[in-house]
Amino acid sequence: MISVPRQAPNPPPQAPPGLDALADQVIGWLKWGVLVAGMMGLLVCAGMIIVGRRRRGGLAQEGLIGSLWVLGGLALASAAALLVGVFGSVGAR
Repeated sequence: MISVPRQAPNPPPQAPPGLDALADQVIGWLKWGVLVAGMMGLLVCAGMIIVGRRRRGGLAQEGLIGSLWVLGGLALASAAALLVGVFGSVGAR
């Protein structure tokens, strides 16, 4: 008689041989790029707020809204590993 497993196998994530160092390097580059882009974005938005203070209220408003978007993107980037870990552990249960 053939034995049928009750549950499908669900192995943990495993990097292909030789690719874990490359993956770590690419993730490190992306983290650095996000930090640089976030810093530039906040500086540009701060400049828009400063320049738009006098007689250019729309520019100041765009700078303020833009800074909220930049902060949201930085928050999402900083929580990326945590979010992926949470969703990865849900499938392992």
